[in-house]
Amino acid sequence: MRIVLIGATGMVGQGVLRACLAASDVTEILVLGRRPLPAGYDDPRLKVVTVPDLAAFTVDDPAFRHVDACFFCAGVSSFGMAEAAYRAVTYDLTLAVAQTLLHASPGMAMVYVSGAGADSTEHGRSMWARVRGQTENALRRLPFGRVAIFRPGAILTEDGVESRTAVYRRLYVVLGPLLRLARWLSPTSVLTTRIIGDAMLNVVRHGVPHAILTPADIHRLGNANTA
Repeated sequence: MRIVLIGATGMVGQGVLRACLAASDVTEILVLGRRPLPAGYDDPRLKVVTVPDLAAFTVDDPAFRHVDACFFCAGVSSFGMAEAAYRAVTYDLTLAVAQTLLHASPGMAMVYVSGAGADSTEHGRSMWARVRGQTENALRRLPFGRVAIFRPGAILTEDGVESRTAVYRRLYVVLGPLLRLARWLSPTSVLTTRIIGDAMLNVVRHGVPHAILTPADIHRLGNANTA
């Protein structure tokens, strides 16, 4: 598999990158982002393409042809953001990059990380949920070979993964034990970064029965056989 990974420096993206590097059937990982990866990643299958402005991304690089899937893990919190600003990052940027990649690799799969509570009706009162729902629906209308929308809720980090946001790191120090307890009591309700990464790979390997995937769906997919 040849994978484009967007958002590799974020918490979810770090876990997905580790899953890709651990998978023997992944032949190339094209990391597309605004900043380079931190030190410590050394694998001949890994290629980092740094683009200061993703909205202006073009596929002049032939490496983006014949890609099997895009794992879109980039995203921002809506806290303190006006709807126009949040929409520009969440909807406009995502669709611009998706359409560019699709032009280079028709038929590729798209796996998009949204969030639990996203509003598919596009008419709810919650701004972030409405914009996320609009983004999900727009991606599903594009002619990808396969679209999977991940709607995770609570997420536990594994394998040294941590959030780049300081306040989130502090929250995880406090909430980590509670999340681990919640996962022990209800394994499908709290996902891990490793399970999310494995689930994305299994979307490409095995397909999905429906486009919108709940935490329970993601958990099952992440634990499916990889053969």
